[in-house]
Amino acid sequence: MSSKKLKGKISLTVSGIGYFSNEKLKEDVKIEPGFLNTALNGDKVEIILFPEEKNEPLKGEVINILERNKTRFVGTIDKKGKNYSFLIPDDNKMYTDIFIPNTDEDIRNGHKALVEMINWKKQKESPEGVIIRMLGRKGSEKVEREAIVLESGMESDFKKEVKEEAKKIKKKSDGMKKAVLKDRRDMRQVKTFTIDPETAKDYDDAISFKKISDDTYEIGVHIADVSFYVKEGTLMDQAAKSRGFSIYMVGETIPMLPEVISNDLCSLNPNEEKLAFSIVFKIDKRGNVKEKWIGETVIKSDKRYTYKEAMKEIERGDETLSILNNLAKTMNKERTERGSLKFKSDEVSFEMDKDGNVIDIKKKEPLETHALIEEFMLLANKHVAREFYKDPFVFRIHEEPDPDVIKKLKLFLSGLGYDINLNEKATSQKLNSLINKIEGEDVEFLVGNIILRSMTKAYYSTKNKGHFGLAFKKYTHFTSPIRRYADLTVHRIIKKKQKNKKLKGSSYYEEIAASVSENELRAQDAERESIAYKKCQYMMKKVGQKRDVIISGITEWGIYVRDLDSFAEGMISLRSLDDDYYILDKENYRLMGRNKKKKFSLGDKMKAKIEKVDLETRSIDFTL
Repeated sequence: MSSKKLKGKISLTVSGIGYFSNEKLKEDVKIEPGFLNTALNGDKVEIILFPEEKNEPLKGEVINILERNKTRFVGTIDKKGKNYSFLIPDDNKMYTDIFIPNTDEDIRNGHKALVEMINWKKQKESPEGVIIRMLGRKGSEKVEREAIVLESGMESDFKKEVKEEAKKIKKKSDGMKKAVLKDRRDMRQVKTFTIDPETAKDYDDAISFKKISDDTYEIGVHIADVSFYVKEGTLMDQAAKSRGFSIYMVGETIPMLPEVISNDLCSLNPNEEKLAFSIVFKIDKRGNVKEKWIGETVIKSDKRYTYKEAMKEIERGDETLSILNNLAKTMNKERTERGSLKFKSDEVSFEMDKDGNVIDIKKKEPLETHALIEEFMLLANKHVAREFYKDPFVFRIHEEPDPDVIKKLKLFLSGLGYDINLNEKATSQKLNSLINKIEGEDVEFLVGNIILRSMTKAYYSTKNKGHFGLAFKKYTHFTSPIRRYADLTVHRIIKKKQKNKKLKGSSYYEEIAASVSENELRAQDAERESIAYKKCQYMMKKVGQKRDVIISGITEWGIYVRDLDSFAEGMISLRSLDDDYYILDKENYRLMGRNKKKKFSLGDKMKAKIEKVDLETRSIDFTL
């Protein structure tokens, strides 16, 4: 057992400890910092296992780096003179600085840069790197935003040749459109509209409505026909595939496709004839789908609503929107009764000045119109998967939670005072009953987040395993080809199947699914970093203030708290609690004072003072 070699992926914690995973092992292998041998977070590595120790986790050592997860890092230049500099990486899981031999005057101390790591063979020596790009002064709004995007492995702009290709497509678009109009279902005379956020610039979905009788409606879900303009293998297609997603930073969108395509040519802008790929339903007033048709259309959106504007129209009694809203409520009720999870997310909106600095943070209040659009998009995605599921196809997968994770969740919930009948196999109905119990309580966000973390991550695959969170046996992503490459791929598959054209094999689409799944995590990381940066930027102006907070986590090194006003997360260090000696009660998720018996438990509200905010590490220090 001690000499067994295994190949797999390694994940690092902020403290530099590695955890190696392999499908043959029931548990991860702990790799201490001294045995990493230059392995970095996300690398594919080969390890050897150490002899097993009683009541200890499996341990091992990295013996070979098979594939680097990334070789480019963003950080701050620490110039040591004319001969060399170091890059201090922004990535808190990159545990070593990168040595840069240089004499270049453009390399400025304290400025941010993108560096390629070119050589690292010995753990005790610093890796060597070369500067790809100087970004500018550390702390600058524009520089920090670009740093977040580059650190995620994405690019904030397109190459010149990709932009040129997009412009050529735009120039030829009128002739291309005229050539295919006769082959498409003409829905330009049907009442059609979009409902999107106020800040939206690209509109990739629209809804059409026609009353057939008092009991039956024709409702179309129309999706921008990106695949008509963006062909497989083109430079634009390659750029979109390498990105996988649009990234929604605070105050800026990094699009998957050049703006001439995403915001203009393919966007379903009001009062413009547009090519769409549509699913048109005949639905009765009880939400039952009687018929459906899927195919290429030409549409003309009559109006662009924001969510707030559409909500006001419903309150005024607009017939079309009211019918759609009532149908959405009926479909939502039926879906949740079948086990679709009722998650709420605490999203915030940022009010910013002209320079991009945060003035205020407010919680986004969900409107019925958000749910209206969501229900019809879910309906479209579900029915497309049901219709075209035969291999090859790309599904959106969400597997059942791991039984061991559910056991931990049950312990956690009982520590909070919630006794829920969770056996090894969690059902979405049981989880929904808990979500209903905590609705409106102070700990709602906390329990909701813990349940979310207990879930497996959703991903894309050609092998259907269903969608646990939505309680759908078959599900795909069809409704956002402007901002998700998976949807664009699904459009291409469906069109080829409808026209009896030869498709590539499953392995080709599985490679796309794996690539897009990986890029999704990178895009999410960039978006989270952007939000964390903006929250810290806002809280810097509040240093010294006393704030209302709620305890969101308890560890041996401190108490994690969440500011109730801005939703920013921070920590009260255990070292700052000097009024007693505190003991961690892991089972009940609380700290208990040995002498005074003062306790801190998850969900407790209290006052805390902001001591320090560090924009670099996105950390906020509180004290009681």
